[in-house]
Amino acid sequence: MKLQRYGTIACLALAATLGLSACGSDNNEPASGASASGSTAAVDCATGTLNAQGSSAQKNAMAEWIKAYQQKCQGTTINYEASGSGAGIQAFIAGTADFAGSDSALKPEEQPQADAKCVGGKAIHLPMVIGPVAVAYNVSGVDNLQLKPATLAKIFAGKVTKWDDATIKADNPDAKLPATTIQTVHRSDESGTTDNFTKYLSKTAESDWTLGNAKAWKAPGGTGAKGSDGVASRVKGADGSIGYMEWSFAENAGLKMSKIGNGNGEFAALTADAAGKTIAGAAIEGQGDDLKLKIDYNTKEAGAYPIVLATYEIVCSKGLAADKLKLVKGLLGHAASAEGQASLTELGYAPLPETVRTKVETAVKNLS
Repeated sequence: MKLQRYGTIACLALAATLGLSACGSDNNEPASGASASGSTAAVDCATGTLNAQGSSAQKNAMAEWIKAYQQKCQGTTINYEASGSGAGIQAFIAGTADFAGSDSALKPEEQPQADAKCVGGKAIHLPMVIGPVAVAYNVSGVDNLQLKPATLAKIFAGKVTKWDDATIKADNPDAKLPATTIQTVHRSDESGTTDNFTKYLSKTAESDWTLGNAKAWKAPGGTGAKGSDGVASRVKGADGSIGYMEWSFAENAGLKMSKIGNGNGEFAALTADAAGKTIAGAAIEGQGDDLKLKIDYNTKEAGAYPIVLATYEIVCSKGLAADKLKLVKGLLGHAASAEGQASLTELGYAPLPETVRTKVETAVKNLS
């Protein structure tokens, strides 16, 4: 499995809320379209309106899937609001979202609340998008920054406050580091990206990061910004700044990205192959059609970039209203198809490994 680096991504210009009108055939029968390999893939068409929200990291993927589905199926309106993972989960629990996009799994206390919305079933996690989290920086005169997990933890915990601190120098012996004050930038909204980033810190630098992991940022100090695009903008505009964000936003903003220390003792640059090596080691820890992934942040795979996330669609296994069920199965069925996953490579996401993709495709078919 191989990620593609981001080029110019037109989807980033889309508004946070995607409300697209349907186009395609004049009937409501399954349609077909050309896949990336030139073959055709059936699509289960449905009519009506679908409302979903959540992860901004999957916004571009969702835009692509919605566009492709509506090109093949007439009479459909699908809205996806990139409100952040936390907001998406709360909307699902409140019943205002038919499914939620989230960069992290439901918390133990959220699971029963979400299950309560699924008559006769449970809320399950379907991984649809895989991508890395970039640590981007803007420090004049520094082009090849590299940071061990402990150093990264000390920076974001506010324990290291100057760029020429001895801790950073130890990781970058050949760099000319300025005495500039470090300005950390974090997400102000609840975010699965934050949850994954802090989970990485808590798993790899436990003695230096004692705040655990959560969707809400808990460390003192720093500057908050809404969404990965907001974090990227703040980092781009302030010398001495550093922040974490979904890869596409760092690429689109033209930001420098730090190499990150992995469990093999190397400093790995964020590249397609490096992220793919960590993703390949992820295991499924959910039961049945609940396909939560467990990522090894301490991966010892040579050359692996360790900060990656899985973005889920959280949906009811049973209990969806009949008019919503067919539409959810149609859209997510396309997303989980080989064609739907192949369409993500040009956007810079990683297609699901085939062993995972087929499980997701089956889980979608089992929705009732």
